[in-house]
This record gives sequence, structure tokens and C-alpha cells, in this order.
Amino acid sequence: MPLDIYQANGFDLCLMTEHDLSEVVEIEEACGLSRWGWDGYHAELLAAQTTLMLVARPLAPPRDWAGERVAGFIAARLAPEELHINNVAVREAYRRRGIGDALLATILERGKERGARKAFLEVRASNVAAQALYARHGFEIAGRRARYYSEPPEDALVMIVGL
Repeated sequence: MPLDIYQANGFDLCLMTEHDLSEVVEIEEACGLSRWGWDGYHAELLAAQTTLMLVARPLAPPRDWAGERVAGFIAARLAPEELHINNVAVREAYRRRGIGDALLATILERGKERGARKAFLEVRASNVAAQALYARHGFEIAGRRARYYSEPPEDALVMIVGL
């Protein structure tokens, strides 16, 4: 079943488009994610058969709205029977509203519909909040990748969940 628009917690969750990329990169940079940049996300969008990329858009912008259309995003890639979640990020102004939770739940559901039997991701060892989010969705720590991140250098925890 294709995802057109899914509403959750006052936000529309929909497929990422090229028009979203400038804001996605802005969020990526503000959140300190590994840098993909515009070209990286654009290349993923062109591989539509193997990617799942969603954005969250506010239905009713807050009073301090700066004109952003994208409150958060998630980018994942499908491989035979697995879903690799690459990046998840939410603008600071929109955190603690269930956006990350809704994005993650939706991408896991869509991955399962497209044949994934497990999902995995890497998360900074120091990012306790993200680890708690993933644990709420059943992810468990399965390993550690030494010095996986470079800016700043840090280990990654590998987390996996069956779908």
C-alpha cells in the first residue's frame, strides 16, 4: 500500500520529495548527523525502488513558525529482507511531540510491507534519547562499531529489531 499522507500528532507524514531537500539538509546540519548533503539525499530519492524517505509537516504551525515546511524526516534503504535506517532527525522546536516516534513507526511498517523481516541502524553511543526511542520500538543493541562517526569521533551502537 503506497504512502500518500498519514496524519499523526498534528503532523502530516508523507514521502520526501526533491522540494524538501534544502530543509532536510538544514535539519541534518542542525542535529549533527553524518553529512549526506543535498546530493546524498537526492541520489537516494532517485533510487526510489530501494529507499523509503519520509518527512513530517506541521498541520498548524506554531506561533514562532519561521516558514519551515519540514519538522522532521527519516531516511531508510531496503535490501533483501532488511531495512537499514540511515537518518532520523527532528527540528529542535518540534521535539517531544511524537514526531520521531511516528516517523519511525511508519517507516518500520512500510518496510515490513515491502518485505523487510528486520530493521537495523547505527546510533551514537552518547545519544541516549535516540536509543530510548529505538528501544520503545523493540530495537536491541547487537554490536558496536568503533569510531564509526567522524564529526566528532565516536563509536556507534548497532541496534536491530525483527519485523
